[in-house]
Amino acid sequence: MRDYTKEKAMAGPRPVVLSGPSGAGKSTLAKKLLEEYKGIFGFSVSHTTRNPRSGEENGKDYHYVTREVMQDSIDKGEFIESAVFSGNMYGTSKASVQAVKDKNLICILDIDMQGVRAVKTTDLNPIYVYIQPPSLTILEKRLRDRKTESEESLQKRLEAAQVDMEICKEPGIFDIIIVNDDLDNAYAKLKQALIEEIEKVQKINSS
Repeated sequence: MRDYTKEKAMAGPRPVVLSGPSGAGKSTLAKKLLEEYKGIFGFSVSHTTRNPRSGEENGKDYHYVTREVMQDSIDKGEFIESAVFSGNMYGTSKASVQAVKDKNLICILDIDMQGVRAVKTTDLNPIYVYIQPPSLTILEKRLRDRKTESEESLQKRLEAAQVDMEICKEPGIFDIIIVNDDLDNAYAKLKQALIEEIEKVQKINSS
């Protein structure tokens, strides 16, 4: 019996997985892609059980849901990946990715290392990119400058970052590792890594 669900999931442009510690600059780089290549990229909006921060919008920054709703969806197999951080659940639903791919856009997924491993068990076949801060010291300064973290949460993020920065070196996990020590240089490297897929979508859109 043919798996039509799997076939549909494979339709559309190849997605891009952006991973790296909070504060490495993933969101900034993704926004630059979206601005330069309008009609080429789309952002997969993740789900979370945490409360919105000031200025964040439901459906744009995250889908804010209750723990019960999210767990029920995960149990039904509706999520590609999910994780718990600082007591809050985060995850990427299949529907949010497919919604982007259905528009013939390259779907950008901003996910953690646990999520990366989960995606590797699916048929998404994305391009895996790791965005790395120049050092843990610089990462700590960036996180403190945000003023959005409690001290406990900040220390947890730094501990997780240290582990991730070791795991990312393992062969076969990421297609490219970009050290974000200069935003313009990091962005140029990111574009180069994705240019083949970008040109494919541009060609389809212009035909």
